[in-house]
Amino acid sequence: MEQIPSLAKERLLYLMRILEHSREPLTSAQIEALTGWSSPTIRKDISYLSGDADRGAVGTSSGYDPESLLLAIKKALGLERRWKFCVVGLGRLGSAYLNIESFEFKEFDLAAGFDSNVNRTEILKSPVPLYPAYKMGEVISRFGIEIALLCVPAGAAQAAAEKLAAAGIQGIVNFAPVVLALPPEIAVRNVYVADELRALAIKIRQ
Repeated sequence: MEQIPSLAKERLLYLMRILEHSREPLTSAQIEALTGWSSPTIRKDISYLSGDADRGAVGTSSGYDPESLLLAIKKALGLERRWKFCVVGLGRLGSAYLNIESFEFKEFDLAAGFDSNVNRTEILKSPVPLYPAYKMGEVISRFGIEIALLCVPAGAAQAAAEKLAAAGIQGIVNFAPVVLALPPEIAVRNVYVADELRALAIKIRQ
């Protein structure tokens, strides 16, 4: 299979959300209307999924079958299996993620929550077990947790990220407004609301 470029992966992830809510076949023109991407770009992205993905494997004369295309994307991006993740930092943001319905996470299983405040881990109601932060290494190893949502304050983010890396975490979704300094083998996604607002303001002005 041809290596999928990073930008194409981002578009395919976005396309997954569209497909999850689609019941009828979608043409590239319909996807273009929903996303703003050009039809040639859409067809090119889909062509990365398999040698004949855009010639019938997931496409028909009336468009792409949502279920088949969704499965093809998951397989190509490594999302056909379940992944375990944890929440680190159980303040307002972190505790909110503890109670999101499991279907919202699709391919992911929430396995644990951690906080430096032991009282918080004992008081909070949660569908998953909660632990003090000093137990991260033990628990992450025991449950085979691979991904962490980092929801701690900016001043605590780097130290918490280093502990996660030492515990064997392979990827971090960082909600703290700081740039983490971690080994390159640790995948990091930064989710900054301020940056999204700036990007939106720029787009509006254009």
